[in-house]
Amino acid sequence: MSATLELTEALIACRSVTPADGGCQDLIAKRLQEIGFHTESVVSGPENFQVTNLWAIKKGTSGDQGKVLMFAGHTDVVPTGPLDKWESDPFTPTIRDGLLYGRGAADMKTSLAGFVVATEEFVITHPNHQGSIAFLITSDEEGPANDGTVIMCDRLQKHGQRLDYCVIGEPTSVENIGDMIKNGRRGSLSGKLKVKGIQAHIAYPHLGKNPIHISAPAIQALVQTEWDRGNEYFQPTSFQISNVHAGTGANNVIPNELVVDFNFRFSTESKPEQLRERLESILKTHNLDFEIDWVLGGSPFITGNGDLANALRNAIKAETQIDTELSTTGGTSDGRFIAKICKEVVEFGPLNATSHKINECVIIDDVEPLKNIYRKTLEQLIA
Repeated sequence: MSATLELTEALIACRSVTPADGGCQDLIAKRLQEIGFHTESVVSGPENFQVTNLWAIKKGTSGDQGKVLMFAGHTDVVPTGPLDKWESDPFTPTIRDGLLYGRGAADMKTSLAGFVVATEEFVITHPNHQGSIAFLITSDEEGPANDGTVIMCDRLQKHGQRLDYCVIGEPTSVENIGDMIKNGRRGSLSGKLKVKGIQAHIAYPHLGKNPIHISAPAIQALVQTEWDRGNEYFQPTSFQISNVHAGTGANNVIPNELVVDFNFRFSTESKPEQLRERLESILKTHNLDFEIDWVLGGSPFITGNGDLANALRNAIKAETQIDTELSTTGGTSDGRFIAKICKEVVEFGPLNATSHKINECVIIDDVEPLKNIYRKTLEQLIA
């Protein structure tokens, strides 16, 4: 068994449903300490939701640390779902038909193992590496993300830690290992819209004001609005309604309020305040009595064709002969926090087809190439 596969199995065996780390970071920290890393564990969050964060760094031989490449990721995983639907225990790594099964296999314990073993091999081969290598690992990425990467980035910024490159181990490949990397992500802006009406008996509509009826034209206008046209890196900003609720449950009562949950996934062509203003302007045009609770989940970021993206593409090409695609599709990630303190941030990992699913798995034959790609990226940027 390869060192990468062995460590992947050890990490999968750790029960680390958010915010639990399950001992994963201790395993990683010990391996890194053995090759000269300084490590620090930071516990944060309320007593009933304790988050564990690991910061580790091995400085290069340059006096100013040289270029700093950080590997970032998370040890926490989503809940398993119904155990009787799994073909094997989700926290017992199991190999069947060329696949390694277990919760977190794809998202993202295989990537974490690849980071560690790639770094071990690199340090042995390049004991006098010029640049520095860092790790930032959290157990609060799949959860609220209030006490993980975001607080660690603030901490690094206050301590004046420079970061030049960051590789996040999110599962980004689609059909073959290395066919897609993320060099940016869209922003996420959510809102809870409450439109006020007047409750009344449904047989006497003149005594009431139905918020469903009066909101319908405005909702249609929102759905048909072009928020922006995107750009070379991003799709156009999208507006989607996820939940609509009104009424008491009785079929003879005009409701007094309509509640609509919605979300913008927005490109760098739009700013959150612009989207808020435009949406509220449309609602006002339709003379609605409303209020909105806004939540900014993350701002968009883009790395473009920088040194990191090019190095990673070169490494993928050398290892797999694939010309990788740069993409900004998908949901948010902790890259939204890291991009505020690091100019070049990309995400790359194994196939994403089974992430968060029952019987989550990775292809065993992808494990070593993934590790090799991480190592070859290090060799190009900080050797």
